[in-house]
Amino acid sequence: MPFEYPVWFTRDAFAPDNESLRRAFGEGPPRVYFVVDDGVVRATPALVTRIGTYAGEHDLAVVAAPQIVAGGEACKNDPFAVGNLQRRFFELRLDRHAFVVIVGGGALLDMAGYAAATTHRGIRVVRVPTTVLAQADSGVGVKCGVNAFGAKNFLGAFAPPWAVVIDGAFLETLSRRDRVAGLAEAVKVALVRDPLFFEWIEANAPGLVAGERAAVDTLVRRSAELHLRHIATGGDPFERGSARPLDFGHWSAHKLESLSQHELRHGEAVAIGIALDAHQSVATGSLSANDFGRIVRLLERLGLPLWHDALAVRAGSRRRVVDGIEEFREHLGGQLCVTLLDAIGRGVEVHTLDARHVEQAIEWAEARACASATASI
Repeated sequence: MPFEYPVWFTRDAFAPDNESLRRAFGEGPPRVYFVVDDGVVRATPALVTRIGTYAGEHDLAVVAAPQIVAGGEACKNDPFAVGNLQRRFFELRLDRHAFVVIVGGGALLDMAGYAAATTHRGIRVVRVPTTVLAQADSGVGVKCGVNAFGAKNFLGAFAPPWAVVIDGAFLETLSRRDRVAGLAEAVKVALVRDPLFFEWIEANAPGLVAGERAAVDTLVRRSAELHLRHIATGGDPFERGSARPLDFGHWSAHKLESLSQHELRHGEAVAIGIALDAHQSVATGSLSANDFGRIVRLLERLGLPLWHDALAVRAGSRRRVVDGIEEFREHLGGQLCVTLLDAIGRGVEVHTLDARHVEQAIEWAEARACASATASI
């Protein structure tokens, strides 16, 4: 069964003369309901008014005023968030020919997308991702979900969107921390799929950190293209197998998010995970020390962390982050399948992680962080 959805790259999606969003709905006068991230509304106070003006200009049958919802990881941890949206969909009599337009970061796209996917077995969703991470990675994918029982994305669904509209103007409202955190997913996909893209990120690191428009737009588009290419051609878009190459660095990242009480941004946790798994790749003999050095230097130049105190949390003598290995396996099922690196731009699947290599990687990260802190005093 084929699935197809367009991804539009644009700027100022809610400008009256911008046709991208209207085209995303297809033919006919669509019934539309907007769910908007409260953080986006705070950063763009005129957004709700602009949405209303756009709807009037393009004959969108908006069924009610936009619903402003708390975004960030908190919305994926809120046990009532999905049900509250589902009740609202019920009250508005939304059906499978209606559209829910979700405007926000990756967490809101996940939570509201899951609410839509489980209402009438799937209301049509148009995503308007507003962060670097969501535009470059999660916002163009086929998954949605929420956290439960202390586990990342324990409840969820595979629900391809009807369309995705990527508006680069939203990225200009982000804090430096959020913009930089999103760069980690681009580094990740470059490491497992495209060495030339990695070289481009190296060359353009100062502009990316500074938020230069051309550099950030290029990074987002290339990262999104690579993620979409994998979904379309990787042979397992709904993850029925055991391999998840685009989750390089994620077995520890997901655990670190929960151990840090979500103090870590997802991208920051992924950066730490990338460093740990790259270190293990060297320990297994598959990655050169030179390539490892390039990876570490790039993460540091981008301002991404290599350490968080959550890595030191123990249960007895056992580091709790190590529990993320089994949780990662269980989330997909089957045998453990973790991506390490053969070289920059080439991932390799392994089915075991040596406990000594994991410990050595964590000890290296702590020593690196201590050395960096000492040098900055």
